[in-house]
Amino acid sequence: MGLNIINIKTGVILTLTMALVLALAWSSRPLADDDADADIRDAILSQIEAFANDDEVRAWEYASEGIKRRFGTSEWFLAMVREAYPAVHSATAIEFAQRVPHDGFDIQVVRLQGPEGKRWDAYYRMEMADGAWKIAGVRLQPADLGI
Repeated sequence: MGLNIINIKTGVILTLTMALVLALAWSSRPLADDDADADIRDAILSQIEAFANDDEVRAWEYASEGIKRRFGTSEWFLAMVREAYPAVHSATAIEFAQRVPHDGFDIQVVRLQGPEGKRWDAYYRMEMADGAWKIAGVRLQPADLGI
């Protein structure tokens, strides 16, 4: 009788160990969402870096076709961002929050601190074009600082 209990315990332990190994192997595989998160973050960070360096050509590369049609040139685009979005143009701190997929686009929430120290929530509309994520717009609102 004692032998059966040991065999059952050994079987349970082996089964749990195998389940754990499979779970770890599965979780270490890159998922499409993980790749999209990284690509979206890279696009946003690269554009913010380009703004900080006043590199209008590089910042323009991350803009969607709709943004490019609206502003026409990288010079106009950079001037608009510098004037209307100083928290984006000259961010002093950046924190990525949730990404919300929609049909045809994603919204990436980014918490920014502007050059004057004020905190903002930036809602980036991201669109896939030619295999790359492009920024199709940003909506800023003052961050809720909570308690």
